[in-house]
Amino acid sequence: DTLWDLAIAEVEKRENPDDDGKRVEVWEKSILFMGNKNGGKTTIILRCLEREEISKPTLALEYTYGRRARRHNTPKDIAHFWELGGGTSLLELIQIPISSNNIRSFAVVLVLDLSKPNELWTTMEKLLQVTRNHVNKILTKLEKTNPEVATEIKQRMWNNLQRDHPDYELVDPFPIPLVIIGSKYDIFHEFDSEMRKIISKTLRFVSHYYGASLVFTSKSEALLLKARVLINHLAFGYDKSKSVSVDHSKPLFIPAGLDSLSQIGPPPASDSDIGKMRANTPLELWKKVFEKTFPPKSFCDLQDTKDPAQDLQYVEYEVDIMRAQKKQ
Repeated sequence: DTLWDLAIAEVEKRENPDDDGKRVEVWEKSILFMGNKNGGKTTIILRCLEREEISKPTLALEYTYGRRARRHNTPKDIAHFWELGGGTSLLELIQIPISSNNIRSFAVVLVLDLSKPNELWTTMEKLLQVTRNHVNKILTKLEKTNPEVATEIKQRMWNNLQRDHPDYELVDPFPIPLVIIGSKYDIFHEFDSEMRKIISKTLRFVSHYYGASLVFTSKSEALLLKARVLINHLAFGYDKSKSVSVDHSKPLFIPAGLDSLSQIGPPPASDSDIGKMRANTPLELWKKVFEKTFPPKSFCDLQDTKDPAQDLQYVEYEVDIMRAQKKQ
């Protein structure tokens, strides 16, 4: 057989039903990891893909992929992993991986560094805002070109919340699946218990409000395994975990839709303080309460000032000589 004969046979085999009478579809998903600079995104990706590499700082936007076979002798499912480096300094690059072609199979993982509470809200707000705006633009276009897909994505946003959930009218789900990971739990665990409680309650509220899953993790194998469960669900369709841990003295693990505003309770501030805060939405109120305890770093502090061209891991002899000549 020539190479073409083999290729045709392979395509026919995929298109025709297999032994069970079902067509074998190759599952293909994409996930964008973003979050604090040096927050541990690369480490989490490498653990998910079971790669024993040493993580390097991410420059701009990096891509890798993983493959898994569902059964013996079936085509492998593919998951595309994108990672946005530089914290919030390269927001416009979010537009590259998310497009109208892959929006149906796209998910976002937001990694927040629990050891830096003063950067936490600003990082989260900026990244989620820019991602949401970009996704909404794609959905608006799809409503004109492919309304069925746009409707399907909008309905799917609500899948994690049962219609009889008491908070159904009070939340505003993120347009595509979202997982929030609180990293560096080992450092966070040393914080004062009141500080831990404020951070935990705030992240629980934000996750529930956006219809997201929440998990705290560190370099410990047991905690990384919990994060992997949620990511493997997004990447390869593995079963979701039904276990829940909402105890603030332990690492949180709350799959989407399994929390409630009554369990989370009110923002951690006195009634008189809350009365003085002017907020139009519950999210705004939580933000003000959180930032009273952890004043945010200015956005300029979070910008990346290091020139990647000076980074030794990207040395290219010929290119660098040409650049030096051009500079002269």
